[in-house]
Amino acid sequence: MTTQGRLRRTGPAMFLDKKGYTLIELIVVIVMIGIILTFAAPRLRNALLNDPMKSVARKMVGIIHNLRNEAVREQQAYTLHFDLNSNKFWTTWASMTVEEQALAREQAPSLPNDVRIRDVWIKGEGKLTEGEAAILFTPRGYTLVSAVHLRSRDGREITLELSPFISKVNIIDTYVEFD
Repeated sequence: MTTQGRLRRTGPAMFLDKKGYTLIELIVVIVMIGIILTFAAPRLRNALLNDPMKSVARKMVGIIHNLRNEAVREQQAYTLHFDLNSNKFWTTWASMTVEEQALAREQAPSLPNDVRIRDVWIKGEGKLTEGEAAILFTPRGYTLVSAVHLRSRDGREITLELSPFISKVNIIDTYVEFD
């Protein structure tokens, strides 16, 4: 048999030498993955998206980023206020009138019932556990080193750490004490 004869091999024997997966095997695996995802995805989505604690943390991070950006863009000071007794927060800015500030405080949204602002720590002011706390964002977007501690009804805690010059808010899944 010549070399050419070996290369021209045809017929059913040609398919028996090949290694790989059949179309049926691939379809079975895809269907099994689909079934697993059908049951797992809603639980995963609920765990990630419906957790009030994480939702509040994401909302606070968004507000903090927005305040920093607005302070720089508008070239005026912005303040994030917390009423620790009534579990509310609101924002004000330098050009607001006293009446507008009072209205913002009055219309402040409350956190969900199962999430509380445990305390707010601001460098130089210390830890505030009751009353009002305010984090100031300068026209350059800077703020003092600060931390907002959130606590859920089931005892979980999250620390939102604000850095003076870095716009990123560090989210820590536990209570962190600051000096």
